[in-house]
Amino acid sequence: MTDPTPPPPQVPGTLTLTAGIVWRLLVVIAGLLVAGYVLDLIFPVAFALFFALLVTAWTQPIMNLLNKVLPKVLSMVLALLIILGLVVVIIGSVVKSTIDEGPKLVASIQSGITQIEDWLKNGPLGMTDDGINNMLAQVEDWAKSLATGLLGDAVGALGSIGTLVIAASVFFYGVVFFLMSPTTIWNWIVSWMPQRMQTPVNVSGNLAWDSIAGYTRGIVVVAFADAVLVLVGLLILQVPLAPALAALVFLGAFIPVIGAPIATFFAAIVALAERGPVVALLVIALTVVVGSFDGDVLQPLVMGKAVSLHPLAIVFAIAAGGITLGIVGALIAVPIAGAIYKVAKYLTGRDPDNPYPTPPPGTSPSPPAAAAA
Repeated sequence: MTDPTPPPPQVPGTLTLTAGIVWRLLVVIAGLLVAGYVLDLIFPVAFALFFALLVTAWTQPIMNLLNKVLPKVLSMVLALLIILGLVVVIIGSVVKSTIDEGPKLVASIQSGITQIEDWLKNGPLGMTDDGINNMLAQVEDWAKSLATGLLGDAVGALGSIGTLVIAASVFFYGVVFFLMSPTTIWNWIVSWMPQRMQTPVNVSGNLAWDSIAGYTRGIVVVAFADAVLVLVGLLILQVPLAPALAALVFLGAFIPVIGAPIATFFAAIVALAERGPVVALLVIALTVVVGSFDGDVLQPLVMGKAVSLHPLAIVFAIAAGGITLGIVGALIAVPIAGAIYKVAKYLTGRDPDNPYPTPPPGTSPSPPAAAAA
């Protein structure tokens, strides 16, 4: 005799799969929110350690080269002095150009904006004075709020003098120990992980460091090349204040994709004021050429696969970093996003060129030799 009771309804497989993915994503998001909250509490210390990593990335190749003929400690000191000297020279050059040509630069930009206002009124758009004033007021309010927000976030994150002293101390000791014993520190961290996680964590850390170090070293070269190309172009076009404008491009290039074009926009305004609309259009064309050369040649050649992100992903990362952490977030967003992307590709087995293959499922990889010791 058959059982008249109908079988219980079955949950569709697609719904089960979707629900499993969703709750796992919610757990990951909750973990990220908790981590973000903790990092926000200790942000000055975390930023000091991250900045120490960036300085280590610049210093390490020079130190390794000097260490071939000099003791390790002396190599570290000389390498840090070399990096400090280069930073002082670069910042000094930018400051000198700004001081020498700053007033002329501001006057030229104001004159260019005045010409743009005249074109908006007398050109095909035929805007009224009230419309132009409202538009300029909105732009001015947006620029002021943006600048205030960026500077306020940066100053507020660093906090009081005591916090600055603590962060500076963490930065100093971080640089010293990252340069002197990086392997020992990292292997100690890995050794605290469960055995089955040690190899993935070790490889993920190496990939993240390769990405951050490659970007940190490469962005300086890219920024310098962009500034030189813009300087040569402006000199050929006989645009005044070329050194100061090139210095703006150098600083702007540290924010990839959007930084250098925004900085070059001021060069176009100066060209409009001093050389007329034709030269201004040529400067805009120069911006397009330099941007294309930057994205298609310089960054792939200099950075390689350090940050293999789509330009849209880079813009999104910069916007997200700027909203959350201000100017500091905009500057560090790209290397962090690149590191996360490389680690995600490794952990999901989607990076065939990765020199560290993902361990087969179900295996228990052995810990690094130094960590196990």
